[in-house]
Amino acid sequence: MSLTLKHLFSSHKRRVILPASDYNYFKNLEGTNTIQYPKQQLPIPEVGRYQLDVEMDDCIVCDLCAKVCPVDCIDIEAIKATSAIGQTSDGTTKRLYAAKFDIDMAKCMYCGLCTIVCPTECIIMTNTYDRSVVELKDLTYEFSDMTPEMAAQKRAEFEQQQAEKQAAKLAAMQNKDTTA
Repeated sequence: MSLTLKHLFSSHKRRVILPASDYNYFKNLEGTNTIQYPKQQLPIPEVGRYQLDVEMDDCIVCDLCAKVCPVDCIDIEAIKATSAIGQTSDGTTKRLYAAKFDIDMAKCMYCGLCTIVCPTECIIMTNTYDRSVVELKDLTYEFSDMTPEMAAQKRAEFEQQQAEKQAAKLAAMQNKDTTA
């Protein structure tokens, strides 16, 4: 009974938060076993892998992150542009629109492979680890800001450009045949 009373009264003490690299981390037996979240938070390790974030201004929609993902949590739909769209912060020319760029964090296993293969380093792991939601569908983050109407318009522009190129190619071949 004395052991129970000791733990009952010690639960009012706050746990001292120590980083895992601290020498006394595993010897810390004072206070409670749990932290008083959200008032107290554990220190975030420098090498921690948490929430994914995408800087769409730097994304060239190369699809490498989706290809390397072992659990297929990244869904990308690209639309070819009729000309260069712009440049990323590192000077890479953008030639694709991101009609869809979704990451399902419910599937993500936080391996970090997508951040390693990204040539423009637009996909990163932040230090945000608490993304509690009520509905599972709320864990799918949509990073593309393109509406379905805009995507349809961009597809139509590209198809029109391809049709014009094909018509010009056929006309050039017909002119070549008539002159020969």
